[in-house]
Amino acid sequence: MSQRDTLVHLFAGGLFLLWTLYGDWHLTFIVTTTTDRTQFIFQSPTCGGTVGAILTCPLEVVKTRLQSSHVTFYISEVQLSTVNGASVARMAPPGPLHCLKLILEKEGPRSLFRGLGPNLVGVAPSRAIYFASYSTAKEKLSGVFEPDSTQVHMVSAGLAGFTAITATNPIWLIKTRLQLDARNCGERRMNAFECVRRVYQTEGWRGFYRGMSASYAGISETVIHFVIYESIKRKLMESRAQASMDQDEDESVRDASDFVGMMLAAATSKTCATSIAYPHEVIRTRLREEGSRYRSFFQTLLTVPKEEGYRALYRGLTTHLVRQIPNTAIMMSTYEMVVYLLQR
Repeated sequence: MSQRDTLVHLFAGGLFLLWTLYGDWHLTFIVTTTTDRTQFIFQSPTCGGTVGAILTCPLEVVKTRLQSSHVTFYISEVQLSTVNGASVARMAPPGPLHCLKLILEKEGPRSLFRGLGPNLVGVAPSRAIYFASYSTAKEKLSGVFEPDSTQVHMVSAGLAGFTAITATNPIWLIKTRLQLDARNCGERRMNAFECVRRVYQTEGWRGFYRGMSASYAGISETVIHFVIYESIKRKLMESRAQASMDQDEDESVRDASDFVGMMLAAATSKTCATSIAYPHEVIRTRLREEGSRYRSFFQTLLTVPKEEGYRALYRGLTTHLVRQIPNTAIMMSTYEMVVYLLQR
């Protein structure tokens, strides 16, 4: 892969991840053809409506609260006064809607947008790093394994995930701490800078990397996702090539149906991967809690089912799927579209 191709994937990953966050973007592509090159001039206008990150932030807060070990997120004050700590752990938590209701009643609507700042700051560089690492590793490994094989996709996705996680874990820890910072209406809320100072003062630099082991375990989700996605994508491309040959069309030209197919491929692969690997999300949240009694990935993996049952490892899954699947489908299809446009 040339340096230009790497930059194309880096740009596509960063810019169109922002598209999935900021929603109503209308990008104008002005193409000027010269003797040696085609210039792409991108005019990025203002956001025209409520951004995607703001729309999905309440779902993420609810998911994080359901994953947490803090009992006040699960049961009402009446129940707290009638049961002891040992039996509380065995009580089934409420569903997402009841959790949402409790947050609105006790903390107010603003709490549904806790952690939005770090999310906006971290998600674009995280995905840009990921896509650039993935495309570079895929190109390099194609000379080691069979090109475009399952092994290439698995190892590339794993390396890309490891790189992105290591670079951005402190941002996601701050986001999780803010989402778990439950304050009643009227109480002063901790901001991101105060959270950073608090983590450093109480836990040192190592505190910013709590939960990273669970994130590394979560690479399995990314690997599964991309293996399934690339497999479906390859089938779609083969079908497209065959149809183009039958109709004497240029198979390199794509239309809207091709990108709809990419969206469906991304949604299907992400649903499968998330359902398989979801427990690492719960473990990561437990490890990132302030003053957490959980110390390591495997200790948490054993402790949570022992105290709360195996269903506790899947708390918040429905909310997570509702939030992730549309975003992933849009992100992957737009990423493919930008790479296609920039390489033409």
